[in-house]
Amino acid sequence: MIELTINNRKVSVPEGTTILDAAKKLGITIPTLCYFPNQKTKANCRVCVVEVDGYRTLQTACSTPVAPGMVVKTNSPKALEARKVNIELILANHDARCLECSRNLNCELQKVANQAGITDNPFESVLVMQDIDDSSPSIVRNPNKCIKCGRCIEVCRDVQGLNIIDDAGRSADMGVVPTFGKFLNDSNCVACGQCAVVCPVAAITEKDEIGVVWEALSDPSKRVVVQTAPAVRVALGEEFGMAPGTPVTGKMAASLRALGFDDIFDTNFTADLTIMEEGTEFLTRVKNALTGGKATLPMITSCSPGWINFVEINYPELLDHLSTCKSPHQMLGALIKTYYAKKINVKPEDMFVVSVMPCTAKKYEAKRPELSVDGIHPDVDAVLTTRELARMIKQAGIDFVNLPDEDFDNPLGLSTGAADIFGVTGGVMEAALRTVYEIVTGRELPFDGLHVKPIVGLEGIKEATIKIENPVADYAFLDGVEVKVAVASSTKNAKVLMDQIAAGTSPYHFIEIMGCLGGCITGGGQPRSADPDVRIKRLGGMYSVDEAKVLRKSHDNPYVKSIYEEYLGAPNGHLSHELLHTHYNKRGKA
Repeated sequence: MIELTINNRKVSVPEGTTILDAAKKLGITIPTLCYFPNQKTKANCRVCVVEVDGYRTLQTACSTPVAPGMVVKTNSPKALEARKVNIELILANHDARCLECSRNLNCELQKVANQAGITDNPFESVLVMQDIDDSSPSIVRNPNKCIKCGRCIEVCRDVQGLNIIDDAGRSADMGVVPTFGKFLNDSNCVACGQCAVVCPVAAITEKDEIGVVWEALSDPSKRVVVQTAPAVRVALGEEFGMAPGTPVTGKMAASLRALGFDDIFDTNFTADLTIMEEGTEFLTRVKNALTGGKATLPMITSCSPGWINFVEINYPELLDHLSTCKSPHQMLGALIKTYYAKKINVKPEDMFVVSVMPCTAKKYEAKRPELSVDGIHPDVDAVLTTRELARMIKQAGIDFVNLPDEDFDNPLGLSTGAADIFGVTGGVMEAALRTVYEIVTGRELPFDGLHVKPIVGLEGIKEATIKIENPVADYAFLDGVEVKVAVASSTKNAKVLMDQIAAGTSPYHFIEIMGCLGGCITGGGQPRSADPDVRIKRLGGMYSVDEAKVLRKSHDNPYVKSIYEEYLGAPNGHLSHELLHTHYNKRGKA
């Protein structure tokens, strides 16, 4: 342990601790910009400079390790003045039209400028305005807002393994740009939006569709239907000051009703439906493989559109390994414009379907021409991120925190706990195993609380083996088979498993892949958080929602059963394939 003094207060911290973290232990906040939890230290913005006795120059608190007897002043006149000048210099090369910015009042640069007491900048603006890159259906890149902190570069390179954006140029001409200075849509960007989550300003944001949704809500000729993804319910509350991981399902449904949506449905319903379709597809492939038929294994889940983009670009020759299932929100969009439209006697063209998603890649996905039941009307018309929904709720003046809880509408609003855990890495696999194992053996999955512990948690790659013993007669061919499954989150970890398949060395039968590290709970459209434990808290929230449900297995959902009886026929049947399945494209690298 190292003892030092910060602002005349003594503190003991482990060797190797930075001044920034030592100050936090005393409840002292030192402003930062380039620093971000779980990223490497960059120390390039110099907003966190402090004065240290015996040092000739000011030190960056984020990168300077403590030393025995060190005396630190975080708010000395020298440190405060230098900090202020550094922020003013950043502002001189920044498009500071804050009132017109989507990050107004939620901007880290704005926050540190206010803390520094900046009301007038003595430095003239040297900003040379550049074109905004809005070529992507999901992401908007505004170089005029960029402060060159490097956060986006690191998350794209080190977490996602993509290297789509990087520094280019030198000195005052240095900028952060996509590969070869091209537009995002001309690069190998998968639209995961992780860059938008870590950006401290509005240099990278999701493509805003709030105006499109307000317009639909005000159109009396449209029946506007909304659906919400599993992970949204444990993150939306953060935008209103609630603790990360707090389930706000009832308040979310109530706020959507208050916004004027005609039907409030739950994407979780088709998460349950996905398990029926995907589970049946998996069992068919395994049976064919074991009985001498043609089958492509391992089968890989297809719920994450960022992952789908990644495999289409980087492993087009392996597309046959993907489940043909649409993602759950696209399935629900298809059912709303067919089954539900017919049920309420409304023309599909008069239905406007909005998906509230934790994911920016869903915006791209909704515009794919394959995801339309008739080739004319898209399954989903608009996608809002969790952050965009929060902005709409605030625009409408709704007191979210004090809203009484309300329920989703039926028949497309009931779901099981298995659907809830679609929002976390390993959740889709666990949900599938809960159903597939019981179908095959007639018995409940033999794990405590139904949780397949080896694949629960935030590790990048996880695996488990499920041995099938004494199956029911129809699945006698599986007796004694050890089913090997794997789970990966982030495209960097996905690459490890895909390289095994490409090399012919994959030992697995079934693989779940999520494009973002930790799964949808940390999707590109989720609330931005500097809490290093935010993933753990949201994961805990998701499992708590699952465990509170009476129904926790997808095949027990009564409305899923009835939609097969009443409309679809059978999982993987003709109509199911027409509405709920799709195909993927061999795109290759840009």
